[in-house]
Amino acid sequence: MKNTILLLGVLGVTACTKTMERANINVGAYPATQRTDAVDTYFGVKVEDPYRWLEQDTAALVEQWVTEQNKVTQSYLNQIPFREKIKNRLTEIWNYPKYSSPFKEGEYYYFFKNNGLQNQSVLYRQKGINTEPEVFLDPNVLSEDGTTSLASLTFSKDGKYCAIGTAKSGSDWNEIKVMEVATKSYLKDVISWVKFSGATWYKNGFYYSRYDEPKKGKEYSNANEYMKIYYHEVGTEQSTDKLVYEDKKHPLRYFNAMVSEDETYLFINVSEGTSGSEVLIKSLTNAKAGFTTLFKGFENNYSVVTNVGKMVYALTDFGAPRYRLIAVDPEQNDPANWKEIIPQSTDLLEGVYTCGGYMFATYLKDASTRLFRYDMNGSKKIEINLPGIGTASGISGKITDTESFYAYTSFINPGEIYRYDITSGKSELFRKTEVKFNPDEFETKQVFYPSKDGTKIPMFIMHKKGLKLTGDNPTMLYGYGGFNISLTPSFSISRIMFLEQGGVYAIANLRGGGEYGEDWHKAGMLANKQNVFDDFIAAAEYLIKEKYTSSQHLAINGGSNGGLLVGACMTQRPELFKVAIPAVGVLDMLKYHKFTIGWGWAVEYGSSEDSSQFAYLYKYSPLHNIKSGVNYPATLIMTADHDDRVVPSHSFKFAAELQYKQMKEGNPVLIRIDSKAGHGAGKPTTKLIEEVTDMWSFMLWNVGAHVK
Repeated sequence: MKNTILLLGVLGVTACTKTMERANINVGAYPATQRTDAVDTYFGVKVEDPYRWLEQDTAALVEQWVTEQNKVTQSYLNQIPFREKIKNRLTEIWNYPKYSSPFKEGEYYYFFKNNGLQNQSVLYRQKGINTEPEVFLDPNVLSEDGTTSLASLTFSKDGKYCAIGTAKSGSDWNEIKVMEVATKSYLKDVISWVKFSGATWYKNGFYYSRYDEPKKGKEYSNANEYMKIYYHEVGTEQSTDKLVYEDKKHPLRYFNAMVSEDETYLFINVSEGTSGSEVLIKSLTNAKAGFTTLFKGFENNYSVVTNVGKMVYALTDFGAPRYRLIAVDPEQNDPANWKEIIPQSTDLLEGVYTCGGYMFATYLKDASTRLFRYDMNGSKKIEINLPGIGTASGISGKITDTESFYAYTSFINPGEIYRYDITSGKSELFRKTEVKFNPDEFETKQVFYPSKDGTKIPMFIMHKKGLKLTGDNPTMLYGYGGFNISLTPSFSISRIMFLEQGGVYAIANLRGGGEYGEDWHKAGMLANKQNVFDDFIAAAEYLIKEKYTSSQHLAINGGSNGGLLVGACMTQRPELFKVAIPAVGVLDMLKYHKFTIGWGWAVEYGSSEDSSQFAYLYKYSPLHNIKSGVNYPATLIMTADHDDRVVPSHSFKFAAELQYKQMKEGNPVLIRIDSKAGHGAGKPTTKLIEEVTDMWSFMLWNVGAHVK
């Protein structure tokens, strides 16, 4: 493998010194962006909003502005001399077969495979685990440019039908069609305006969640309200679907249906945002039964796992910030009557799954997976040993299954799939992924550094073995810090390319995430959000103090909530970073809740419509904290025209304000606006390679690196 790497001519990076010369890249003039006198008043505070017109993303003037900004950005990127080398190497190492874990439906095993550079992974099926597979569904034929992706896939209980949800150009809007499994032919069923929902099968149909059809021209920006649950019977028109549940008193709630495996219960998961939930329950064996509240919202989180007879098993943080599994009788659902099946432990109980009459639990220990098997009563805890410090998906399946599969990955392991024999309790390697790089050349360490208030924050640091701590290594610091999301070890082709070149990659497990349970999450939400930014800034200071890098060689990157992180840190400490790359970021904290499903994040951030919450939002909102005459880091803002999760106007307005106020002759401020793309899900391989090529080229050029 090492010889192969040498033959491929791996790129090398060295820091730019005074003896090295290279031409500067001239950005030229930024496009003129009209500033208006629009002003909003919040509790007596007047806040200018000069780029409000950029919120109309389909307006002709905005489209012209996007075109002009992209011209400037592409002109700059085209002048980076090693950009093509980076793209070629990324394409080279991207080109390897990628597999998902198999799963069984009816008489077939199914799995996804990407041959290497296919835009979308293809779904295959085979009757025996060792027989020749055939293509069942190829999303690549759904559009010429690969921008239509598979969003959801569920099979009917008898295996006769498959409900297939697709998304176009990265939008959150889905369309569901029904395929007859035996013939691989589509029926006439077409379900439109579905969002954040797949199909939940019950008898000869399925439940799904949708919104009303939006106004023309406002599909990707208007606020989504009054989600409803319908039941669709196979072979009928959507217009005849039965309304199962709605709540006219609460327009800003999400509803999702779940049917128990034995089809005795219908559950509706209710949420008012990204934290806190409520669960409704209805008997499917009693035609006269209505919905009752199983778990009352919204102070805690509840997730139904399964049922054993009438008892419902659920994962919750009620009385257990690191989560526990409980059993509840729906007719006696007061917490005093709950039975604890798996108690809270010192590690985070991340998920519980069932298969073959057992429960399988995944735990996080310092952001790394541990996997255990339990009897259904919570006894006989047995650890399933994993290859090392990494991330493993939970084992899951049907109660009748005798085998299951799980995947394992780490920062330098591109993926291993294991077959687990439920009868014997033994795992065996089923498939191992091979990539054109030498994992023995790299190392990963986990450190714990103090944040501003003394809290110890974990951080993974990756680099080549033998790295010298000279303080001038090109370094990328990545973070997220929100929504109870954990950053665990995972493999990245893009990251490997950077590490090959001598770069240092660091991932900080900030507060606001889920690595240590709900207490860790709450320490970084609402009025505590500044803790997240302090944690990230402290990570940068640690890397500099330990001489991994310096401010002149340090870049920061994050997407979505991580884009907010980057935007806040670069405006609070502009001198600390040389490069900032906020992607699809939430950057206007005073208005985010007014677009699409932004209202659902108010439980995480707060709302500018509340006086106390307005005060802290305004204090850190990236858009509103850009000051004139400051030399901000070299900035590449990344967004997409079909992002209806975090609408692109966040990035548009942030870019316009930065360009207007950036110090004269300061670092470049560019915005890259992708077309026919969204928040990130389902993005085709060609666009992914183009995106990371531009990101790494911009970063390496501006930290003074030479790519050989």
